[in-house]
Order: sequence, then structure tokens, then C-alpha cells
Amino acid sequence: MTDLPPNPQNTDNAALDVAQELLRKLRQKQGNWVEWGVAIAHLQKAGFNPQDIFEATGFEPIQQNQVVVGSQVYNSLEKGGASESTRSHYAMRGSDVLYELRLLSQEERAAAAELTFLHKLDVDEAREVAKAIKEFSRFRTLPEGFSAHPGDAVAYHTWKLARQITDLQERSRLIAKGLRFAHSQTARKQIEQLLTDFTVVPKRPAPLLPFYRLESEEELPRIVPVAGELPLTANDLKAVPLVTEIVPFRIVKFTGEQAWVPLPGWQVLLSAEDPVVILSESDRLPNQQQSQPGQVLLVVDRAQRQWDASSYFIVDNSGELDIQWFETEPEIPLLGRIIIILRPKKILDEELTKDSWQIDE
Repeated sequence: MTDLPPNPQNTDNAALDVAQELLRKLRQKQGNWVEWGVAIAHLQKAGFNPQDIFEATGFEPIQQNQVVVGSQVYNSLEKGGASESTRSHYAMRGSDVLYELRLLSQEERAAAAELTFLHKLDVDEAREVAKAIKEFSRFRTLPEGFSAHPGDAVAYHTWKLARQITDLQERSRLIAKGLRFAHSQTARKQIEQLLTDFTVVPKRPAPLLPFYRLESEEELPRIVPVAGELPLTANDLKAVPLVTEIVPFRIVKFTGEQAWVPLPGWQVLLSAEDPVVILSESDRLPNQQQSQPGQVLLVVDRAQRQWDASSYFIVDNSGELDIQWFETEPEIPLLGRIIIILRPKKILDEELTKDSWQIDE
């Protein structure tokens, strides 16, 4: 997402008064965290970037993201059928827990929130629950013995992990955890069978994500619009739209909805038949444990829709694009293979690189 300049010129006085009032309430921590998230989202839409809000309120950018996304999840709980007790609990605390449920559908969020509230789960456990429910939702036919209840989804996840473990102590811990979450008697029976069946099913390791990083200024090309070929008129020159670069990948966007981004001519990109760029925060990627998430650029080849176990794919998850690796051929359509995940170039001082005399020294 591109940061907007604070206090845009077209913002009227009434809107500015609303913004100042929201900043004051945030600064004084008035209301609950859900109201903070709604207020921050309003300010961001009004043109205040996260750094402006931080300086005015003390809410750090990473905290802003958590309460904004968490409040969106909270506001979907009632529509998803969450109980009053669950909603009352999360109205006062748990923005970090609800943040972990962000990739689930509206109904799944409500069910997961009920589960996390019932079992008093912390943020790490909530992340695991969300992953289990998300993976379970992709089955066209439910695994034998397990129902569609979110508790059974978590139980299946632990059952699957336990079957891959040879260490008896760790295996026993996972069996106990599965029994804790299992909702149906048939699911409990499936897990209890592991107490006497010590068969180990080898786990296929997930492949490495195809990360790249821009390392030099020469790898950061600049896209320039073309006015045409002479003879041209002054109006032809004026008609060329202003190109504004969006950091950190120097994406350019013209009037309208189309945008382009320059990328180096790496072989993997030249070989792609139908490449499309998607922007994402790194914490949305699977198997990522980065403490400081940041924006990454994904290149997806839409022509590559044949499953293989060494690649990550884009799929439709309840109407939203999702990134997944599949150990076995999935039952859902694949929309394209991820061929590049690009991190931005690390620049210690962005302004320094604009002065050639300083670079020469």
C-alpha cells in the first residue's frame, strides 16, 4: 500500500477537524482497541501515513497494522455468527490473536475466534489454529473420521503431525493436543488409534520460497513515458501523464487503473509465458517467521498451472488470492506458479544516492 501525503490539499476543513479529533482520541487512548483500529484506518484513508500517525499518537506502524486488521476481523465476527461472550471478550483484548485470523473467511473467523476464546489460546496457538482451519477448508471430501467443526480441523492437523513424529514424547504431546481440540467422537477415535499404531508417515519438506533481492542501482531501471515520434505538437507533449514512482519497487502508475513495474531480465522471468505482479506483505507468505514484515513483490506465471511438489502456487481461497505449497496434488484449481519473490534493495540513505558527487566519494 502506498503512503499518502498528510493533509492532502483537497481535504476540507470539516474532514481535518474529524482527523484532529481522531488523533486526539488515539493520543489519549480513549475507547477500546477496536475503535483505535477503525480510527487509524480512517486516518490512513484520509491521507495520513503510518509515520505521521505514530508521531502524533505514539502508535507504532506495526501496532497500527495489527489493530486495523484486528478490528476488521472483529467487525466480521457478528456477521460470521460468533457468540456475544466471544465478541465481548475480544472487544477488550486480543487484537494480536484476531490479527492471526485475517486470512480466514468470515464464517471461519467466527468459528476460530470461538475456539481461541474457549481454549484461552495465545497468539502463537491462534496462528496454528488459523493455519489448520485454512488447510482443512481445502478438502472437497473431509478426511475419514473428522467433521467440518474447527476443533476437528485442529485435531486433524495435530493427528497428521503426530504420524510424522518418531520421538514418543513429542508424539504423545501432539496426541494429547489433538484430543483436547477434537469435537466429534470419530475424530477422537482416529487420534486414539495413534496410541497403539506407531506407523510413521515421512514428511515431505516444503521447498524454499524463490526469493530474489535487488542489489545495485543498475538493477533498478526507470520507466519513462513516450510522447511519440516527431513532428509533435505542444499538446502531444502536455498529454503525456506525470509518472509517479511508488517505492520500494519503483512501480509506476498512470491515470486510470493500469500500472507497470520494471524488473531485471533474469532468465526465470524471460522464460515466463504470462507473468503478473502481485504485491504482498511478507508476513502473508507461508513458512515466514520474520519479526519485521515488509512489502515484497511476487511474480506469478499464470500459464504454469500444473502441480509440482517443488513450487508454490496462487489459489482462490474463499474469494481471495492465497499462496500455498501442496505436498500432494490438490483438489482445487491452481491459478499460477510463483516464480519470483522480490525483496527491495536495502538503501541506507535514499537521498544520498541522488547526489552523484557523494556517491563518487
